[in-house]
Amino acid sequence: MCGITGWVDFEREMSHAPGVLRDMADTMACRGPDAQGYWTGAHIGFGHRRLAVIDLEGGVQPMTVEHDGRTLAAVTYSGEVYNYRELRAELSALGHRFRTESDTEVVLHAYLQWGAAMVDKLNGMFAFGIWDARSEELVLVRDRLGIKPLYYFPTARGLLFGSEAKAILAHPEVRPLVDQDGLRELLSCAKTPEHAIFHGMYELRPGHLLRFGRAGLRIQRYWALEARGHTDDLDTTVRTVRGLLEDIVERQLIADVPLCTLLSGGLDSSVVTALAARSLAARGAGPVRSFAVDFAGNDRDFTANTVHSSPDAPFAAEMADYVAADHTNLVLSLEELGDPRTRAVVPKAYDAPAAMLGDGYASLYLLFRAIRERSTVALSGEAADELFGGYGWFHVPELRDAATFPWVAAGYDPIPTLAGLLDPGLIADLRIDEYRAQRYSEALAEVPVLPGEDAAERRIREVSYLGITRFVPFMLDRKDRMSMAVGLEVRVPFCDHRLVEYTFNVPWSMKFFDGKEKSLLRAATRDLLPDSIVERKKSAYPISHDPRYDAGLRAAFDRLAADPNAPVHSLIDHGGIREPRADGWPSRIGLEFMVQLNSWLETHELKL
Repeated sequence: MCGITGWVDFEREMSHAPGVLRDMADTMACRGPDAQGYWTGAHIGFGHRRLAVIDLEGGVQPMTVEHDGRTLAAVTYSGEVYNYRELRAELSALGHRFRTESDTEVVLHAYLQWGAAMVDKLNGMFAFGIWDARSEELVLVRDRLGIKPLYYFPTARGLLFGSEAKAILAHPEVRPLVDQDGLRELLSCAKTPEHAIFHGMYELRPGHLLRFGRAGLRIQRYWALEARGHTDDLDTTVRTVRGLLEDIVERQLIADVPLCTLLSGGLDSSVVTALAARSLAARGAGPVRSFAVDFAGNDRDFTANTVHSSPDAPFAAEMADYVAADHTNLVLSLEELGDPRTRAVVPKAYDAPAAMLGDGYASLYLLFRAIRERSTVALSGEAADELFGGYGWFHVPELRDAATFPWVAAGYDPIPTLAGLLDPGLIADLRIDEYRAQRYSEALAEVPVLPGEDAAERRIREVSYLGITRFVPFMLDRKDRMSMAVGLEVRVPFCDHRLVEYTFNVPWSMKFFDGKEKSLLRAATRDLLPDSIVERKKSAYPISHDPRYDAGLRAAFDRLAADPNAPVHSLIDHGGIREPRADGWPSRIGLEFMVQLNSWLETHELKL
């Protein structure tokens, strides 16, 4: 995993561009702490910050291919292609010669052999830019699920791109401006494809590629979810899911650096850990290393609720013992979590304040920081709930059938949490409900149709599609930014496109065949897990239950409200500030957002 950036300008000689490229790449030094590199052509410049994972010595970037003394193509690349060895063998048989053992070089030669169509052959997570010197064309590519981020910004004479928005914002021609639509996107929890919050900037949509040359800019889709009839019976479906998972985890264990799993003791992370342990043992490379997060005092303060059904630590420990993992339970202190420097990391890394999950971003950052001292790569369980029906909105009719994004109906909506905190005039002007309704309508219009599907199955398909294309990206962005803030690569086996395609078309009667959430996943992996894990009810990512954390957060907000020089001061609902109420006001999520909003305005020097 790395940080990439680039600049095309057909009216500029780029030999003097390395200084600007360096400024852009340096904003992502945390994504690539191991090396940096730059390359320029006549009208193109690439920057790269490297996190070395495969071929530590040879995979230096940007990388080029030359013939007869001239450059044919150059690449700046982030991610992992898990089938690169098979592709390398295929390309070698076609006459290609390789100088390194890296997947980057395979991607570059694949482009020279098959053009942009080579993306159909890639299995992995990736975002990269290729400059085709023969046609003077830039090709940007992003993986099918959007695991790796990629942003771009058209200019009057060319185009800028980067792994993160901050890389583009570092260019002297870009102003950090957020308009009303940017704020609407931030607060609606709609995760509109292509929308990048900042005015004039775009996020390349997952499963798409962009071509930019003298004739202009073109975007084309190379992958999308399709509705297909499912002809396998239940036993075959269970075996197919198991076979896919085994192959996926096996592939994703490839690394030349220390590797681990994130183990919460929930079903998804336990499946990944069990399969990793089995694969490593077969190679004689075990034990698997695993990590869990907990909070000081949670053994005293934890209270079960509809979101957190049980504490993770006992289940994670049991699962680790079951597979003989080298397990570490990382306990975060109140002081670490409440440190203003920790809280300020989130908007700096995320290029926005977190509108969902409150302290779930800062604690994830602290977890990854501790893991990075011991491992460079981690496998995680994101997307299993969306594929197999784990969330409550698959099962509760009023959530499933709500005329909005189901997670919003379930309470993932920052607007109610900001009542009494954010200026009500601003909230009213943004008309978030109208914006969200429009985005929801657009999303539903994308859902593929299977002829003859009944209304109930159709709705489940819609909810699944919304989750995969709108909610999973929230989770992937959070995981990417918080992990790459400390130079940790996180891989997500459940986001393998083969598994996503297959499960998207499995009927609900099979996914929920025994009346329990994620029935199909449980059936496919039951023999790998202790009964307690198989039967455990879903519990969300943990938070601190220490009331002192909320008190410290409220104090931080009150200091901003009292400081007329605070960037967020004019956006605060000063008439609404009042004492805490029995109904839980003010919300932790709302307070977190306001404090992070202040940091964002400050560190990004934003104009709203």
